[in-house]
Amino acid sequence: MSAAGTGSSVDPKEIERFEAMAADWWNPRGTMRALHRLNPVRLRYVRDQIAGHFGRSPIALDGLKGLRLADIGCGAGLLSEPLAKLGGEVVGIDMAATNVEMARAHAARSGLTIDYRVLPAENLEAAGERFDVVLAMEIVEHVTEPAAFLKTCAAMVKPGGLLFVATINRTMKAYALAIVAAEKVLGWVPSGTHDWNKFVTPAEIGGAVTPEGLAELDLSGVIYNPLLDEWRLSRDTDVNFMMVFAQAV
Repeated sequence: MSAAGTGSSVDPKEIERFEAMAADWWNPRGTMRALHRLNPVRLRYVRDQIAGHFGRSPIALDGLKGLRLADIGCGAGLLSEPLAKLGGEVVGIDMAATNVEMARAHAARSGLTIDYRVLPAENLEAAGERFDVVLAMEIVEHVTEPAAFLKTCAAMVKPGGLLFVATINRTMKAYALAIVAAEKVLGWVPSGTHDWNKFVTPAEIGGAVTPEGLAELDLSGVIYNPLLDEWRLSRDTDVNFMMVFAQAV
């Protein structure tokens, strides 16, 4: 949920907004509470998809060992850290420098080695960096040119590698739940965090990355269960959803 990118994808207002929330990133009851609650289901999804694709055990404590992963728009490292704990070689990038400072400090306290950089996705790709897994999680709705940004992410996937995308669908249901309910009524995230016009549909994501040689492997919705106060996978992709694509060998 942070801004990444320059040139085609950067949005200075998004960077400023997430910079202001940097100190609260690791507070599970703070402004990032919704992301903390979402993190377990997206981590399981990523882990299980990687295990199935690369022929690994989904329950192995070092199931990502030997794999290089890029967490684009990493924020303060909520996803980067558990991926590193599973043995992955993680590069986390974000254009909000304060977020990266928080990520580095938290990783150091956790005894983790993660390559955090204040860097746009375009520069990472232009430098020739390539990864077994590229993750664009809760970031596409915060860039100015989603299609160009997604193409940049796709270009960094090694042959046979995976691209994960998690975002919010551009539907009226998403407007009602992700903006009116989550921001204005329940206060799960600060008002103004999301702009319905910047939401992206699964078809638009596929249209951006499949011409780059990637094939869709899965599309799953993510819904909130208020009784259990937890998120879970669903066939309902009207609001939150995750997708995974594989690059041709």
